[in-house]
Amino acid sequence: MARAGLTAERLARAGADLADEVGFDQVTVSAIARHFDVKAASLYSHVRNSHDLRTRIALLALEELADRCAAAIAGRAGKDALAAFADVYRDYAREHPGRYTAARFPLDPGTAAASAGPRHAAMSRALLRGYALAEPEETHAVRLLGSVFHGYVSLESAGGFSHSAPDSQESWTRIVDALDALLRNWPTAT
Repeated sequence: MARAGLTAERLARAGADLADEVGFDQVTVSAIARHFDVKAASLYSHVRNSHDLRTRIALLALEELADRCAAAIAGRAGKDALAAFADVYRDYAREHPGRYTAARFPLDPGTAAASAGPRHAAMSRALLRGYALAEPEETHAVRLLGSVFHGYVSLESAGGFSHSAPDSQESWTRIVDALDALLRNWPTAT
C-alpha cells in the first residue's frame, strides 16, 4: 500500500536518516522503499535511481552543514571563527556520519555549482580574511583546512584515536591552535 505525501525531498530526508543509521553506501531506492513500505517502482516518479537519491542526500547534507557553519561563524573573526568553523565540521560528522559522508559525494559540475558547496568555499575564504592571505595562498589555506578537518574527522570516526592518550578533544584543540598560528604566520612563496 503506497503512502500519500511522498516527495523527492521527503525521500532524501529519509535517505539521510538511513545513511546516519547504516551508512551512506547502503542507501538505495529499494532500502527507502522498504522504509516507507512501498514498492521501489513507486519511488521512481520522485527519484530517477539510487544515484539521484544519493545526490539529493548530498545536497541536503551540504545545505545543513552550510547553515550550521554560517550560524557558527557569524560575528566571529580570527581564531574564534576558525575554531567555530572546525567544530561545526567535527560535530556534524559525529552527529550525522552518513550525511557527512554524503557531503563528499561527487557531484556533476552543474549540480555542484548550484549546491551549497560554493557557500562552504565562500565561508572558508571569509574566515581566512582575518589572516590577510592573498591569492594563491588563500586557496592553499582553504585546501589545508579542508584536508586537516576531513582527515582528523575521518580518522577519529574510524576509531583511530580511541586507544591512546591524550584525549582526542585535547588533540583537536591543539590542532586548531596550530592552524591559527600557521595562518597568522603563513610562509611566503619562495
